[in-house]
Amino acid sequence: MSLLERRLQILLDQDRYDRVARAAEDSGQSVGAVIRHAIDVTYPEDVGAAQHAARCFLDRTSEPRDEPPLDLRELRRNLDDELMATLPS
Repeated sequence: MSLLERRLQILLDQDRYDRVARAAEDSGQSVGAVIRHAIDVTYPEDVGAAQHAARCFLDRTSEPRDEPPLDLRELRRNLDDELMATLPS
């Protein structure tokens, strides 16, 4: 998840606020988290990029390796580098 860096002030009528607050309480999340989730569901990120990243990861990890596994930081760095090299400009 990205760093939260933008503040937004919105006005809601009581009914909408009650629905969001109830959903937040039921899920154990904050009201802000529920609203962020609603935005993500309504306006999803570019699915193509996510699918491409998943495909790169699966291609890289599908074959058994003879060498010792990379530590997590190194694996992530390598995957990020490979993904950036294959993205269209």
